[in-house]
Amino acid sequence: MRFWSVLRKCAREQKRDLWVLGLSLAFAPLFVFIYWMFTGGNVTTSYSVLVINHDVGTTLSNGITLNAGEEAITALQELTFKDGSPILRVKSVADRSAGEKSLRDRDATILIIIPPDFSQVIAEAQEGQSAPTTAVEFVGDLTNPYYTVAAVMAITAIDGYAVAMTNEYRAVGLVETALGDSAARTEFEIYIPGLFVLAVIMMMFQAAMMVARDIESGTLQRLKITRLTAFEWLSGTTVWLVLIAIAEVLIAFATAVALGFRSQGALWIAVLVGVITSLSIIGVGMIVASFSKTVSQAFVIANFPFGFFMFLSGAAFPVPMGTLFTVAGRDISIVDVLPPTHAVAALNKVFTLGVGLDGVIYELSALSLLSVIYFAIGVWLFQRMHLKS
Repeated sequence: MRFWSVLRKCAREQKRDLWVLGLSLAFAPLFVFIYWMFTGGNVTTSYSVLVINHDVGTTLSNGITLNAGEEAITALQELTFKDGSPILRVKSVADRSAGEKSLRDRDATILIIIPPDFSQVIAEAQEGQSAPTTAVEFVGDLTNPYYTVAAVMAITAIDGYAVAMTNEYRAVGLVETALGDSAARTEFEIYIPGLFVLAVIMMMFQAAMMVARDIESGTLQRLKITRLTAFEWLSGTTVWLVLIAIAEVLIAFATAVALGFRSQGALWIAVLVGVITSLSIIGVGMIVASFSKTVSQAFVIANFPFGFFMFLSGAAFPVPMGTLFTVAGRDISIVDVLPPTHAVAALNKVFTLGVGLDGVIYELSALSLLSVIYFAIGVWLFQRMHLKS
């Protein structure tokens, strides 16, 4: 009987907090639905492949023109899943620098460079000439989780084409070129950019609970009757939280270095990325606090946006990203509305590829815009819900 009394008590108490109950029940099915949208249900992820075709073609002894470079590209395009959808999305690019920029931005997974003598070497091998050789170059960021799959598929297609054309004689070599320092990165070092961003995302709990503590304790009500303005209170709280974010990044970096992490870029750029990202996280914390009356309630509600930022931004692990539209040659996906997405991309560039400030201008610009939007929404909601006279 006492068991049923406790059960009824829990049910009655939960009725007072249906908002938190609703979030808890919706969390898992919502993420199932989101990942279903990302993957298109049963559609498998395809991989973006860039090709520079330097092959000039050749004329065979029977007078037929051989364009082996174009035929190799066709072999890449013909790789499909069982449902007929392409495994590789092949696109031609004009020069290597443009291709490598797309690799750094992760708009593409791999760059394939077909040499000028590709057709000539295959023709010589068909005619039995002695040891003709050339090499197709594969360029990629080896820390990109999609690179390995795309590289295996692309190598299989081109090597299979060359072997079929030369009757099993391997006249065409395959050369892999790592972008930046990606070949020398350990598995531990690959995870570090995401862990740095996760450290900043954790600020969401700090921001939401710090503000909610002032609400629950009545401190905010007492401050409202003083000459303290809303701007002064919000700016003071924000600066303190930004200082904590800087400390988190520096401590995380020092710990990583002590355990063997090697950064190819400047630490101050990573700190700048962390600071701008923290403003958006603080803004989300303000949004959470706007709908909270107690610290415990703020903690529970904060788990909802925290899950979005952690699981969908690529901070914890990569997620498939379908393109919504393209702006200035850059693919925009739904996860680009999450600031940590750009923070992870920027830190990967800095730590692994060693780019400078000019190499992360896009990411910093997107971060700054999103941080302004999130922070402005957070401040507006908090003023409306808790700071109105």
